[in-house]
Amino acid sequence: MIAVVLTGHGGFDKLEYRDNVPVPQPGPSEVLIRVGAAGVNNTDINTRTGWYSKSVTTDTNAGGASGFASADDSDGSWSGRPFEFPRIQGADCCGQIVAVGSSVDTGRIGERVLVRPMQPGETDANTGAFVCQTYGSEFDGGFAQYAKAYSIDALKIDSDLNDIELASFPCAYSTAEGMLERANVGAETVLVTGASGGVGSATVQLVKRRGGNVIAITALAKQDQVLALGADRVIDRDSDLLEAPGADSVDVVVDLVAGPQWPQLLEVLKRGGRYVTAGAIAGPIVELDVRTLYLKDLSFFGCTYQREEIFENLIGYIERGEIRPLVSKSYALEDIVLAQQDFIAKKHIGKLVLVPPQDE
Repeated sequence: MIAVVLTGHGGFDKLEYRDNVPVPQPGPSEVLIRVGAAGVNNTDINTRTGWYSKSVTTDTNAGGASGFASADDSDGSWSGRPFEFPRIQGADCCGQIVAVGSSVDTGRIGERVLVRPMQPGETDANTGAFVCQTYGSEFDGGFAQYAKAYSIDALKIDSDLNDIELASFPCAYSTAEGMLERANVGAETVLVTGASGGVGSATVQLVKRRGGNVIAITALAKQDQVLALGADRVIDRDSDLLEAPGADSVDVVVDLVAGPQWPQLLEVLKRGGRYVTAGAIAGPIVELDVRTLYLKDLSFFGCTYQREEIFENLIGYIERGEIRPLVSKSYALEDIVLAQQDFIAKKHIGKLVLVPPQDE
């Protein structure tokens, strides 16, 4: 089959488009999926460049094209463990089941499915809870004509949306929903950073679904589209947040950016407010005045792990039309470098999606 294989940490040259990759064979509890489309995510690029390594302290774009020379292979994956190469990435996978393992009901053949991107990992007395693994990271994902997944993690989807639209949901929307669930967000005022990106635009929709009031931070050139998603107010990403929205003005901050502006995010939180994050694209190293944390009785939530019902609920939201896809552009799988270049440029709103060649 055709697939894009990541061969190591570094630049675009580590992405190899191959036409001789064996079709994966499903194990007893697995299914084989003919991939219809697969979305592009920050984690694809961050893994390729080695940005997750603690030796890297700059923003994600700084090494997006060539990788990070300072990256340490021993902790270059999101889990902090060595990444295993070669690997077919692709956390977002939409497709059709074409074969099943011996323990899976053959009636599943023909189902259109979305693959759960964040899956449970093995736990023991030392690891405890919050153990997980990512599709396309700990095992091969959707940047190929065919992919396999555990049957329990390939969820049937009944929707009029096409494969490209459906492939925009799994990683971004489950990340967003996971943050909102973890911070118990309700009908409150929520500040969302990076609101025009995949996770940010998903967060806007999902906060509105919960009855919340959304203040979105993004480039003003993108404000009309972010407002169309449901944001109640848009603030320029370069503005002084102490002027707008102002100190002690929001209940929850959903942050995907971090970077130099980070201290202001705590200042705009009300007393007893919650800060929740699943990203740091503007830089992972921030300055924290611990007095702000304890004197304002703030709560911090770092979010990677997702309970299984997060993705199951997301399937329901899609099927009932409670959220909608936001696809900026789709690309042939062979154009993955162009897709990642466009992703790094961040001129788009929403998601970029790859489409592998389709067998007749």
